[in-house]
Amino acid sequence: MKRPVILSVLLGGLLASTSPAQQPNPPLQAHTPQQASTDHTHVVPQQAPLSAVGPVSVGPHGGSLKQAGGLQLETVVSQAGIKMYVFDSSGQPYSVQSGRGAASLRIAGGAKRYRYDLLPDGKGGLTASVNLSKIAGRQVEIDIQLVGLPGLGRSGVQLNEVATVPASEAQLAAAAIARQKICPVSGKLLGSMGDPVAIDVTGERVFVCCAGCVDAVKASPAKYLAGKPEILVSSATKDDAALIAAQKTCPVMDEPLGSMGNPVKVMVGDNPIFLCCKGCVKKIQAEPAKYLAMVHGGERSASVPAGSQAVRDGVFKVSALDQPFVAAQMKCPVMDEPLDAMGGPYKVHANGKAIYICCPGCAKRIAAEPDKYLAILASQGINAPVLR
Repeated sequence: MKRPVILSVLLGGLLASTSPAQQPNPPLQAHTPQQASTDHTHVVPQQAPLSAVGPVSVGPHGGSLKQAGGLQLETVVSQAGIKMYVFDSSGQPYSVQSGRGAASLRIAGGAKRYRYDLLPDGKGGLTASVNLSKIAGRQVEIDIQLVGLPGLGRSGVQLNEVATVPASEAQLAAAAIARQKICPVSGKLLGSMGDPVAIDVTGERVFVCCAGCVDAVKASPAKYLAGKPEILVSSATKDDAALIAAQKTCPVMDEPLGSMGNPVKVMVGDNPIFLCCKGCVKKIQAEPAKYLAMVHGGERSASVPAGSQAVRDGVFKVSALDQPFVAAQMKCPVMDEPLDAMGGPYKVHANGKAIYICCPGCAKRIAAEPDKYLAILASQGINAPVLR
């Protein structure tokens, strides 16, 4: 009596199949060309299968191509699973409709193996559909056994593959944003102004915080190619007094600003950071994103949505550096209500200047007529601060 060999399709909590749960496989069977035409099958004899040998090359589908007997076997690993393609000695596609197989996968660094059916997919390949997206970028070792392919003999073929599960474009972009961290034009944390914008700079991808920074990169590509913001160091002046009072302490030494002489002003793109002394400058230069987050709290990187400064498109929470200007403006120019009357204050941008409002609902009015509301503030003797 024939005894089916059931191949498990379980991957625990780490991997989840993208297709419905597979039914137990039919027995692994071998077919000679004559047997395949009559659909007459035999149980695979207990003898050592042929091993794929010879140099490894790249196959037509971008996978690993190996030789086995008179055939060429291509293994393709993707986030959607594992595929096998078979070609004859001249490289022509070979029918796999009579073939079956099993793939045993082990994640690098792990001991457990996961087994999957390789079945004809109707598109010229043998496929094991399994969601590997959660281990994108990880290396895997796969032991594969195929039977039922004419030309490989009754014992079938086995091969071993070591591959890396490729990352998707979205995953690659997220990783690049996490590495770059900061917009090279504005110095703002990537993600703090919405989804970062990618720009091709002489074949390299550079991210900026918003569409408003794109033209600057295109105008001076060499300046921004490294993806790092310009960092300028100077001494603080009387015009910086309000910002110094709002920041209060040096983010590097946690000492009061002014305790070691006149504070040092470091501009990271458009963002100022004040330090207690020149000795702290190197820390800012080495980790600008870290200290921008400390000083301009609430801004986020793309991978940390919690605590985002953006309330919604075009509306932002205020930071410590905004407090002197909030105190000076006092009232919302749209509703003529105190800035904290409706859950605010919030900040919006108007022609390169900051206007503070009592609620997000006022943002549309200012966006539609920025000059009108800047004029209202000016008539009250309030000069809206230039965005930094």
